[in-house]
Amino acid sequence: MAEQMTGAASLIKSLEHAGVDTVFGIPGGAILPAYDPLMDSEQIRHILVRHEQAAGHAAEGYAQTSGKTGVCIATSGPGATNLVTPIADAYMDSVPIVAITGQVPSTAIGTDAFQEADISGITMPIVKHNYLVTDPAEIPRAIAEAFHLAGTGRPGPVLVDISKDALAAQTTFRWPGEVDLPGYRPTTAPHGKQIKEAAKLIAKSHRPVLYIGGGVVRADASAELLELAELTGIPVVTTLMARGAFPDSHKQNLGMPGMHGTVPAVGALQQADLLIAIGTRFDDRVTGKLDSFAPYAKIIHADIDPAEIGKNRHADVPIVGDARETIIALIKALQPRRQDIDIADWWQVLDGWVERFPLGYDEHETALAPQYVIERLGQIVGPDAIYCAGVGQHQMWASQFISYEKPGHWLNSGGLGTMGYAVPAAMGAKMGAPDKVVWAIDGDGCFQMTNQELATCAINNIPIKVALINNSSLGMVRQWQTLFYNERYSNTDLHSHRFPDFVKLAEAYGCYGLRAESREEVDAVIEKAMALNDAPVVIDFQVHRDAMVWPMVPAGTSNDLITTARDLAPAWERED
Repeated sequence: MAEQMTGAASLIKSLEHAGVDTVFGIPGGAILPAYDPLMDSEQIRHILVRHEQAAGHAAEGYAQTSGKTGVCIATSGPGATNLVTPIADAYMDSVPIVAITGQVPSTAIGTDAFQEADISGITMPIVKHNYLVTDPAEIPRAIAEAFHLAGTGRPGPVLVDISKDALAAQTTFRWPGEVDLPGYRPTTAPHGKQIKEAAKLIAKSHRPVLYIGGGVVRADASAELLELAELTGIPVVTTLMARGAFPDSHKQNLGMPGMHGTVPAVGALQQADLLIAIGTRFDDRVTGKLDSFAPYAKIIHADIDPAEIGKNRHADVPIVGDARETIIALIKALQPRRQDIDIADWWQVLDGWVERFPLGYDEHETALAPQYVIERLGQIVGPDAIYCAGVGQHQMWASQFISYEKPGHWLNSGGLGTMGYAVPAAMGAKMGAPDKVVWAIDGDGCFQMTNQELATCAINNIPIKVALINNSSLGMVRQWQTLFYNERYSNTDLHSHRFPDFVKLAEAYGCYGLRAESREEVDAVIEKAMALNDAPVVIDFQVHRDAMVWPMVPAGTSNDLITTARDLAPAWERED
């Protein structure tokens, strides 16, 4: 039997039907009608954030740890535009979120009314799809379709913008049956012919590499990847978004490729004769100068998004399909041919690189090395924790010096590079996986963009832990100024060793505030933070500002130009 209710009540009921249990948001004039029935929902917990950007990042963190679609809510105008950054972030990193925004009354749309912004138009390039709803009867259908679109195929963000009068008006609630969208048919099963062609190429290759991207994590295909790798003996490289998709401890894992990747990973791609690229998009940070990337390699490119295949690099064997289903099909095709794969000579070269070019860092004589802090954090806390990183040097060190053994335990803003991501994403991650220890690894620059969400965490009993890598600088920008701008440090000194006092700031927000300034203090302060579980914890690690991220491939150059330290490059055995 159909129920009579307001559009706002229909919205909340629709969210309940979609299985939503947690939303992050802030009320405002246009979305206000929805907040009244939200108060009566016994299913949905609303987390009142301090900034809409944080609502979006929290929805991302929640989605990645819970396996559900994250939800954020904002009002019209500036509320909606504050969601643009996390929506773009979710789009770049293929995170399923639904953003719900209020809009001015339908009669006022297009008049430049108070707090009006064309959020549908603004977000068009950075969403899978969006809706402008002005008829309350359309709310259930829009919500049902939004969740279907966000969570199927290549995941991503969907925006639902609802006018205030549609929320206030009376309507009849009807939840739609099975969602059927003409023209939207994600291909999940790979084509058998392409699988056979891929198997042939793999069997006759001499220097193959499994080039694994975040799509493998999104498809929950880590177990299948392990089986494929062990069946074939092929080396594995995992992009920044795929850290944990293949265990770091596994002997076939060469590490992360790209601008700050390991020498063996970068070298393997450059010298390979075959790349088996699965769930990755040949991002510029991996390829460097595109026309010099993997010059000897044929390409097998498997992705659920056909738009990615051949976009940056021609695929000799294109495979459209879900990463998990693709890997299963490859395993089946390769089992009778496993004896044909002979890459012993290739492994001899790779093992030599692994031995000669391990990751490392220099200790500072008088100050704390940030790499040491992050390395010890990973060793003490262990691989079962979830690590969320901001953007910059600390993000790269966290990807390098923490050992990731499981998928979904490393969250970061990879594609968009969003400062301010870590704290709200950690908050959402903790909501999605309350039994897990969640650490935000943040820089002093990133932290000061969203640290107000410590209040949200304290009030809502979300005991995240924050490792603040405080070098008193915009560290990655400073590194570039050191290397490429003659050490002219224009506007990168944040004075964060003094302003603010992060320990006092943490305490002011109802959190524990701790500090470490020397190597001897590091272990004790991490262990103390691990023992404090009744409130969020912030540790101010005051580290030296001249530490740099190595190895490094300068932007826009060939991966062949990787340096292991300043002015120090490996000597490659090159193919003539």
